[in-house]
Amino acid sequence: MNSLADRIRNLPPSCGPIRLVAVDGPAGAGKTTFAERLGAALACQVIHSDDFPVPWEEGPGRWFHALDEQVLRPLQHGQPGRFRRYDWVRGEYAEQVTVPVAPVLVIEGVGTARASATPLLAYTVWVEAADPVRFARVLERDGPELEPRWREWFAAEKAWFEGDRTRERADLVIRT
Repeated sequence: MNSLADRIRNLPPSCGPIRLVAVDGPAGAGKTTFAERLGAALACQVIHSDDFPVPWEEGPGRWFHALDEQVLRPLQHGQPGRFRRYDWVRGEYAEQVTVPVAPVLVIEGVGTARASATPLLAYTVWVEAADPVRFARVLERDGPELEPRWREWFAAEKAWFEGDRTRERADLVIRT
């Protein structure tokens, strides 16, 4: 992980003065675990797509505008970003999160490395796992009562990734 962190630190800034790193891939692949480890190696903040409300029925494409408007656009101009973290357990917004201008920022979640964000990204990691493994992970994490929702989400994200061709643009592909 340290050699990857060194490689990223040596990249030119991509989002204003920041090296923006996206960790993308389908649900249950291990993105959050990888992003947290990378963030620790880089000593940088990690923002998760789960920090924003992502409506099940709208699929992975719709949440990114909030990250873009509240965090990425200010950072492009050398200003700190800010957003209110969404609390999925309570179903409401929670505390305000400040995103300072720093050498590196990691964004993690389904759709973070979308084609429209490519000009802002210094480095992209794609994390994947076999479908049965991913499905078992999300049900263990979130409970079996969400199985119908997860089946819909898996279909929606598959269509999203095929259309966006996210994996093809990745700088690094990791299989968990």
